[in-house]
Amino acid sequence: MAAKKKVAKKAAKPAATAGSRSPMGRPPFDKILIANRGEIACRVIRTCKRMGIKTVAVYSEADADALHVRQADEKVLIGPSPSAQSYLLIDKIVAACKETGAQAVHPGYGFLSEKQEFQKALAKAGIVFIGPEAHAIHAMGDKIESKKLALKAGVSTVPGYLAAIPNAEAAVKIAQKVGYPVMIKASAGGGGKGMRISYNDAETREGFGSATNEAKASFADGRVFIEKYIEEPRHIEIQLIGDSHGNCVYLWERECSIQRRHQKVIEEAPSPFLDAKTRKAMGEQAVALAKAVKYKSVGTVEFIVDKNRKFYFLEMNTRLQVEHPVTELITGLDLVELMINVAAGHKLPFAQKDVKLKGWAVEARLYAEDPFRNFLPSTGRLIKYREPMPGPDVRVDTGVYEGGEISMFYDPMIAKLCTHGKTRNAAIDRMRRALDEFYVRGVSHNVPFLAALMAHPRFRAGKLTTNFIAEEFKGGFTAAHLPPRDPTLLAAVAAVIDRIQAQRAALAPGKVAGHAPLVPDSCVVMLNREPMKLGVTGGGADFVVTAGGREIAIETDWVPGEPLFHAEVDEAPIVVQVDAVGSGWRLILEGGQVDALVLTPRQAELYALMPVKAAPDTSKFLLSPMPGLLASVAVHEGQEIKAGETLAVVEAMKMENVLRATRDGTVKTLHAKAGDSLRVDQKIIEFA
Repeated sequence: MAAKKKVAKKAAKPAATAGSRSPMGRPPFDKILIANRGEIACRVIRTCKRMGIKTVAVYSEADADALHVRQADEKVLIGPSPSAQSYLLIDKIVAACKETGAQAVHPGYGFLSEKQEFQKALAKAGIVFIGPEAHAIHAMGDKIESKKLALKAGVSTVPGYLAAIPNAEAAVKIAQKVGYPVMIKASAGGGGKGMRISYNDAETREGFGSATNEAKASFADGRVFIEKYIEEPRHIEIQLIGDSHGNCVYLWERECSIQRRHQKVIEEAPSPFLDAKTRKAMGEQAVALAKAVKYKSVGTVEFIVDKNRKFYFLEMNTRLQVEHPVTELITGLDLVELMINVAAGHKLPFAQKDVKLKGWAVEARLYAEDPFRNFLPSTGRLIKYREPMPGPDVRVDTGVYEGGEISMFYDPMIAKLCTHGKTRNAAIDRMRRALDEFYVRGVSHNVPFLAALMAHPRFRAGKLTTNFIAEEFKGGFTAAHLPPRDPTLLAAVAAVIDRIQAQRAALAPGKVAGHAPLVPDSCVVMLNREPMKLGVTGGGADFVVTAGGREIAIETDWVPGEPLFHAEVDEAPIVVQVDAVGSGWRLILEGGQVDALVLTPRQAELYALMPVKAAPDTSKFLLSPMPGLLASVAVHEGQEIKAGETLAVVEAMKMENVLRATRDGTVKTLHAKAGDSLRVDQKIIEFA
């Protein structure tokens, strides 16, 4: 029998939250404006539609054709592409509410979501802010002030200097007093921006400048502070929700220790590290802290946890978190719906004892970035975009679509991929297959890196710290870090693809049935120019491939042109991405790719005689690794440089990327100057 694609059941809706409608049967609001963009705006719109609430999208010029704009009932243009001229302008959002008659605003995350001035401006205009009140945002949203409040409340916090630092020299003195290593953090920060780890005075000076600049660019607030950096830490956060009636409960925890440059990459719920006693203690402490400021709406209290399960308060995020879907998957709750109902004055429909833990969930953030080039952002058009089939065990939150563009003005997230299982291993295994099913072309993406993380023995064992990526991928991510692949299996897949293609051509219109040319049973598959002799028998949907005495049974209903090769290989499911490349194919499995060319034995003999074209030598140039703005050039023509020395800084997507010399040399020519807009691989410096 031919293998059938595993068609998942229709995605299960999160359990409806009691109190969605008033006693008269009406939703809590008639119309909500979403003061955000991308996947979180689409996420809020989805719940609003289910609740019968109309939505208004705001958008910048760069987002005129964005998915959230297409999905909303109404749309309002609020300014040019830079967020400082559009999504961060409070008066523009308030005006859009008045123009459309929106009764409430959901801020999503980032942008204005933790600005007390925004909540106050909406309240003054008679518009409901779907989030906490201004006093709570002020008390808990600022990292410096929240730590002072936590100390006053007797909550254990990380040692540090809880005040804004005026300059780099002051930062050095403070770091010396606190004791290295230290963490330099933006007071108004989030999303990993404005954060640097420093191990010495020189790194403190450089880190202070970079963190301050990033904080100004991202949050219009350049204040930074310093705290002790705890080594071998785990980042575990408690999700909670409170209402205006004095009720507050915690919705279990999320483990967010897999981070790169302090940006979360993988999140899961619950944590594989906590025991019941620690989980309860962290949850109760988070709730006590929230009640101290009469917190209402969803919020997240973040802790750093050491190897002995001793935890320290880091900060409270007074908004919906990026990683909230994993909490929804393990609780069956819709956090956006709860936020809307709480904002409308409804009581929470459950108590702490009613919150059940159901299975395990994992989230992977899919970014438009090149993991093989130090994760540099990638912008451009999504030529091809296909998500994994959604279902009760797979969820995709996205704000993009095929043909859409990843803009240089905003975060390069493509989607959040979440999987659910009865156990942690089941959720991880489903994630591995879902990553294979995620087909994206047109921009670079980090699926290979995510695949490597999911397959890593240490990750699967749950032995995590926030240093995991730095420790396990020293020197950067390379193809050597990818999960091991079976070359015979990939060659067999290529042979079957070629045979199906040949059978289809043999039965094309005009061919006489019974007189089609025979498809050869023997072939040579060149995998990245390495030959492998195979035998292939069968047809239709059932094949047997022999290689070196090994037999591989492959059942598939793949048809030519389909980018995903779904099959049962020796009765185990597999998904291989297939791209036509010349007269062969590029096969991609678990992030790794091979170029396969299927030849007859005689063709293989001739192919071996063909010369290989040498790649051009670019070693004498510093090339721009991404599209962006050349912020500064640190060298001049004729200058001698040493390996590791800063050459230039390129800004892209609000992040400063420092380009350093890889070896000693001399600057011959500067091909670009500060202020220039660069394309990827554009020449910046030529060396003698």
